[in-house]
Amino acid sequence: MRARPSRAVSLLVTSVILTGLMVPGAAAEPAGEEAAPGPEVGAPAVVDLAEIPVEPPVQPARTAPRELFGADCDTEINGSQVTAYCHNGYPETDLVRLHVECDRWWDVDNDGPAVAVGPAGRIELTSRCWKEVRSAWVSHQRP
Repeated sequence: MRARPSRAVSLLVTSVILTGLMVPGAAAEPAGEEAAPGPEVGAPAVVDLAEIPVEPPVQPARTAPRELFGADCDTEINGSQVTAYCHNGYPETDLVRLHVECDRWWDVDNDGPAVAVGPAGRIELTSRCWKEVRSAWVSHQRP
C-alpha cells in the first residue's frame, strides 16, 4: 500500500516548483542598471479640487413601472365557431371583447360586446362565421 502525502508536503512542493519557475525571470534582469520606470513608478498623482463637481450629475428621471393589466385569453377556432377563454389574474377589472374576421367577402365580420372580467374572474366568449374563420382575437380595455 502506498502512503498518501500530507497537505503540508503538497503545499511545500508546489511553492518550491513555483519559486523555481520565477527565478530565471529575475536572473535575466541586468544587475548594475536601474529598472525602467513603469506605470507603478512615477510622479505622484495631482488632483485639482476645482475640477470635481460640487453636486453629482443630474440623473434622468426613471420611468414608472408599467402596471400589470389585462386578462390572459386563449382563443380556439373550430370550423366556423370561435371560443375565447379568459382569466383575469390582476386586481383590476378588464373589459374584454372578441373580434372575429371571416374568410369569405360576403360573410360579416363581427366585434362582440365588451364583457367585464373582475379580479380572479373567468369568462368564455363565443362567436361564429357562416363559413371559414380567417382570424380571431381578444381586445382589452380599462373600465
